[in-house]
Formats: sequence, structure tokens, C-alpha cells
Amino acid sequence: MKFGYFDDANKEYVIQTPKTPYPWINYLGNEQFFGLISNTAGGYSFYRDARLRRLTRYRYNNVPLDNGGRYFYVHDEGDYWTPGWMPVKRDLDFYECRHGLGYTSITGERNGLRVNQLAFVPLGFNAEVYRVKVSNVSDSPKRVSLFSYLEFCLWNAHDDMTNFQRNLSIGEVEIEDSVIYHKTEYRERRNHYAYYSVNRRIDGFDTDRDTFLGAFNGLDTPQVASEGKSGNSVASGWSPIASHGINLELAPGEEQSLIFMLGYVENPQEEKWESLNVINKKPAKAMIEAFATDAQVDSALADLAAYWDGLLGKYSIQSSDDKLSRMVNIWNPYQCMVTFNMSRSASYFESGIGRGMGFRDSNQDLLGFVHQIPDRARERIIDIASTQFDDGGAYHQYQPLTKQGNNEVGSGFNDDPLWLITGTAAYIKETGDYGILDEDVPFDSGRQGSATLFEHLKRSFDHVTNNLGPHGLPLIGRADWNDCLNLNCFSNEPGESFQTTTNLDGKTAESVFIAGLFVFAGPDYAELARRRGLEDEATRAEREIENMRKITIEHGFDGDWFLRAYDYHGEKIGSHENEEGQIFIEPQGFCVMAGIGVEEGLAEKALNSVRDRLETDYGIMLQQPAYSKYYLNLGEISTYPPGYKENAGIFCHNNPWVTIAETVIGRGDRAFETYAKIAPAYLEDISEVHRMEPYVYSQMIAGKDAVREGEAKNSWLTGTAAWNYVAITQAILGIQPDYDGLRIDPCIPQAWDGYSISRSFRGAEYKIEIRNPHHISKGVKSVTVDGKAVEGNVLPVFEAGTSHEVVVELG
Repeated sequence: MKFGYFDDANKEYVIQTPKTPYPWINYLGNEQFFGLISNTAGGYSFYRDARLRRLTRYRYNNVPLDNGGRYFYVHDEGDYWTPGWMPVKRDLDFYECRHGLGYTSITGERNGLRVNQLAFVPLGFNAEVYRVKVSNVSDSPKRVSLFSYLEFCLWNAHDDMTNFQRNLSIGEVEIEDSVIYHKTEYRERRNHYAYYSVNRRIDGFDTDRDTFLGAFNGLDTPQVASEGKSGNSVASGWSPIASHGINLELAPGEEQSLIFMLGYVENPQEEKWESLNVINKKPAKAMIEAFATDAQVDSALADLAAYWDGLLGKYSIQSSDDKLSRMVNIWNPYQCMVTFNMSRSASYFESGIGRGMGFRDSNQDLLGFVHQIPDRARERIIDIASTQFDDGGAYHQYQPLTKQGNNEVGSGFNDDPLWLITGTAAYIKETGDYGILDEDVPFDSGRQGSATLFEHLKRSFDHVTNNLGPHGLPLIGRADWNDCLNLNCFSNEPGESFQTTTNLDGKTAESVFIAGLFVFAGPDYAELARRRGLEDEATRAEREIENMRKITIEHGFDGDWFLRAYDYHGEKIGSHENEEGQIFIEPQGFCVMAGIGVEEGLAEKALNSVRDRLETDYGIMLQQPAYSKYYLNLGEISTYPPGYKENAGIFCHNNPWVTIAETVIGRGDRAFETYAKIAPAYLEDISEVHRMEPYVYSQMIAGKDAVREGEAKNSWLTGTAAWNYVAITQAILGIQPDYDGLRIDPCIPQAWDGYSISRSFRGAEYKIEIRNPHHISKGVKSVTVDGKAVEGNVLPVFEAGTSHEVVVELG
């Protein structure tokens, strides 16, 4: 069943009931200030780093779920309610949530009063703006009170939820006019504060949570909202909040608009104070003044819409399949931009406390957004590379605020370095900017010297060749892409981290997946070396790649599919010889993507095995059979119940690898079939099963062994977004950025007649019409550009600002 619908014209998903199977959320912000907001107004806000600069509190794993956010309570003649339904949960006469690109609009109506709350972060602005419109849709005058509410976090979200002996004593605020300033710890080492404002005179306020709620009350029964009167409380320690109380009188048909702002300010050390212990409010007042009117809000919303139109216009499809068009044109690239901003740090499944930006994750995310914001992709590559070690290894994560490697997780994930090659190559193919390779980039944030980015890539490449196991395959380290395959951990201690514990540091556990990744990424390193005039280095790299290809076929193929790994004892994993976990998805996808075994017929065998042994109605499972017990030699993968997460769940991140692999061997029907099985827009009709948002990808869907097969988890922040974007736009639709132009190489279902693509590439516009009169899957018969036939299937790089008509006939 559905809980809403796609409004493609407005680029929105419209939710028609607050009782979705799980909170369905959206993201606010594009640069430094961000927010998460659910369809019932839950969520939180932060500046740059969801751990170190959290502005508002949010309690994960709460009961009821999604309790806490930026709320607006209405008191209407003794009746009080919230337009987003939560947290009061009064029945509404009308409810609607519209999640758009960078904004969310929630409307609730009760007893003749309609309230709309619109939330967004203006471009280049470190604040969330909320416009609240209160409308009297009854035939009688209305006298109502409106109370805003949010709860401040004491900045460091981890410390905020653990260090109570200190934190319950330090909360501080200032109130001036209609603005509540949160200044906890500003008296000492912090130079930043938050504020919550409204653009009209207030009739009351509260900054103390206990006063606002009342003794023993929750957010569903706050004393201030139920009585219709603010307590005018000033926080002193305990839990500071911000609430404005505003009395409104509305004639029948009248609408009033109020503009609230939650903002972040940093002051120079010498400009922290206006007077003794009084914070410098000038920057905040200037920000508030910038959005004091509806006209200013409307202008900022128009700028935001133009921003997204510009980004999404870089690649768009015109097709007869509405679901395909909305994924390619709107929701998949939008999710890619969110994963660029967040990596895996802050969602309704990631608390923003435990993880920063992933080395592997961020490089893969590049693949999905580099065409939209190449300048920021360049910056991200430098940031990532700056945390690499001088031996080519890497921190697994880094903090976005400090850009320092995360010691809590450390290093030793041996696939990490190779992703830097893939990310950098994708950037250069998109932009032609070879100059990035000459950038001087530190090792370990400057602790181990520095070198050119190209030297970083060389050390990434050599990190594999310097760390080979008994079969000549790459050593896995703590883990490869699958963080839960921990072949050197051997943990019997409850609570011990599988990812950071190495109880047996052997030199035998090998990864066939890393071998496939090496053969996939290596040719880009060799090509970049050749283009720098380093012919000997390119030849050396190609020799290493070819050797790895042969070793993978000799020691990494198990008769009908590729092995997954060799464990600490040198035993096979992902083999027909195993009782459980006989076949894994990752090496089948990546080895075929790398071209391993294509000529020998092994690739087709492997993909047929995926189809026959791993595929379900909801996608392709990670492995089969599921592990029924804990295997000490395998680690976390065998701790999950069968069918969930890495233990035979449908891990969506690696499904597109199989989709791309199918295009490598020319099977367009299979490629699109695997793509559509997990694409959110195609799952909207089974939202009661899937549970997660029908407009973005989830990390995991429960597999056939699970109690709740087909149920998704961990939506939004997943490499699934970038890889599925690559799978559909480059592998299936076949528009592939390359070093010397746009390569056209579709692999589509035979029944398709064709489609049209608009693609911006290095400043020029390409209008590409793909025709399939012979109804084949793969093969380019002819290409014309501006009416002239061209040789081959690579469109040349044209002068920026020009536009070109391209017709491609398959055959």
C-alpha cells in the first residue's frame, strides 16, 4: 500500500498520513548548516559536524519513536495540538507533509484552524528558517496561542548524553526582545552560540525545559501548551530550551505568517562579548534581519529551487517510464548530494556520534555527485587523501569539522586505499582537471610529510602489492568492503569491537574482493601515469594488474563463481566446499566489473550463479546459505540473525555491482531487472512491507531467511545511492564520462525503443537521442553529432557554453 504519492512537477514526495511505517525524513542544508526533519517535524540540527556542533537534542531509540524536534504547539480555547501530529498526536482534520529538495512543508488542520510549517536552510546561510502560517478556515473569529519549542544540545552530542554531572549545571541562555540565545560554555573555550528568533513581538517565553513541560509531563502533554500561557522561565543549568509564546487573533479567512530562525554564530575571540558576560549579538541580529519578511523567505526559496534545478539539470532523461525518470532526474541524484554532505554520519539510523566521514565511503559517494559539484568534489578528494598514511594505508574515517583521522576506528581496512584511485579518476574523467594530481597533499594531516596527489595514488596502488598473502591475493587486514567479515579478529569477548580488534594479526587472510577492486581501479592508475609521461610506471602497473587477474582466476574461482576470501587458516570462504556462506555477491559483481573471466566464460557463470542462488523478489542477498551460528574465524558477519544485514540480507550497496557486471557481458534485460528490484520508486506500492521512504535507497533489505523478508533498514546514508546512480546513468543508459570525452555505450532491455538524455559535460551541453530500432541490448551502430557522422562511440569535448545534438543508433 501507499502512504503518499510522487509530485514530479514540484519534485516532492507528498505524505498523506503521519502514521507512516517508520519516520520518513528529509535533509535541510547544502553547505555548512544541516538539519534532519521527519514527516512529523522530528529531527535535529547541527553545524558542519553532527557530533561536535550539535545545536538541538535528539534521543535515538526513544519511546515513542521520533520524539523530539522543532515543534509548534497550538492552544485553541482549551484544545492544544501540533500540526505535524507528533508529539501531541491529536486527530487532525487534514494532514500533509511535502518533502522537497532541501525543504519540508507540513500542514495540519483541526477545528477550523490550519497551520503550515515550512522548514529550509537558505543557500550560504548558517541557520534554519521556519515559516509558520496560521489560517482561520472557519466561519468564526479565532483567538489562539502558538508556542514554539526546541531543546538545545550542549554542542558535543556524545558528551551531552553522557556527562550529566557536569552538563546539568552549565546550561546558560540570554533573552533579548524576541530572541533566545543559547550560550552554554561560551564563557570559556567556545566562541560560538545558537539562537532561536521570531519576527514579531512575543507574549512570553521559556528557556527551562521543566517549566515548559511541567513535572512528570512529556512532550505530548506540556504544561505551557495545555494551559496556553508561557512560564517566562530562564534556564540555569539543567536542560535549556527555546520556546516563544505568541497570541494571535484571526478573523474568518485570515492568515498570519510568522518567521522563526534557528541560527549558529561564531565570533572572533576578540569580539566575543558586548559587555561583561553579555554575548556579542550583532552577527545574529544581521542574520535575523535578512529573513524578517515573507518576501525575503520567498526569494530564498526561489534561489534554493534554482540551485537544485541547476544541479539536477546536469543529467536528465526523457523516457516513457515515470518511475525511471523520477529516480534519474530527481531522487537518486538528490540522495547522492545528501550522502556527499553526510557520508554515513547522521540519519535516523546513524546517530552522528559514532562515525565521521568514511575514507572508503566518501570516495564511492564521489561517483554519484562529481558531475553536479566538481569543485566541491575536488576539495573532498584532497580532504580524504590528507588523512592517508605514507605507506598508502588510511584512517577508515575522519571528522568533518577537524578533518583529522579518527583514531577510535583507526586503519587496517585494506580496500580503503584503492577507492582513492577510483574517486580521483572519476573526478578527472568528469572535469579534465589533471592539475589535481600535482597538488601537494599531506600524509596523516601533516604528521608524516606530504607528496603530490599522484604519489598518494601510487602508494594506494602499492599498498596492495606490498600486502599480498600466500596465494598472491591481497591481504584483507581488519576487513575489506564488508566491515563485518573480520578474518583476523577471533573475538570471544562480549562487547569487543569486531572492526577495531585484531587478536591474531596474521599474514594469511586474503580477499578476492580486493583483488577484483585492484583489477578494476588499477587501469585508471596506469592511465594517469601514462598521461604524466611515466611510461615505465604505467607498464609496471599493468603488469601487476595482469598478474592479479591471472591469480584471481587461478586461486579465486570456485568452479561456478568467485570465492570471497581465504581465512586466517588459509581455508576458503564463499566456496561450494563450505557448509554455509557458499557464495557471496561482492566478488561476483566486482570481478566481472573488472573484466576478470569475461573472455573465459567464467563471468557469465558467476552471474548465473548469482541469479540462481542469491536473487529474491526484493533484490540480491549478500550470501547464501545464511550463517546459523557464530563462526569465530569470520567475525561479525555471523553474529546477525539469518537474513539481516551482512548475514544473507539484501545489502543494497552491492546490488548495482551485479547490475553493472551484467552490462559488461551485454545482458541488458538482466541489468535493468536487477536495477528495478531495489529502486525505491518501483517499491512504493509495497511501502507497508518495505517500511522505509519510497523516494530514497536503504542500505539493507531483509533477505529470504529473515522473519520480515522485504523490510528495509538504514535509509538515506548508503553507498547504494552513488552506485545505483552509476549503474543506471553510465552502465545501463550508457553515458560515461571518460578522459577524452563522453563514451556512449548503453546496455538496455531489448524491448526499449529508445530514450533521450540531456548531459552537461565540461561546460558544454549534449542532447543525446538513443534509438533502438533493432531491439538489441548492446552495441552502437552509428553516432552523429550536429548531423555529421563521427567515428567510434566517444563524443569529443566541446567548447564550454556550446550545445550539441547527438543521435545514437544501436545495432
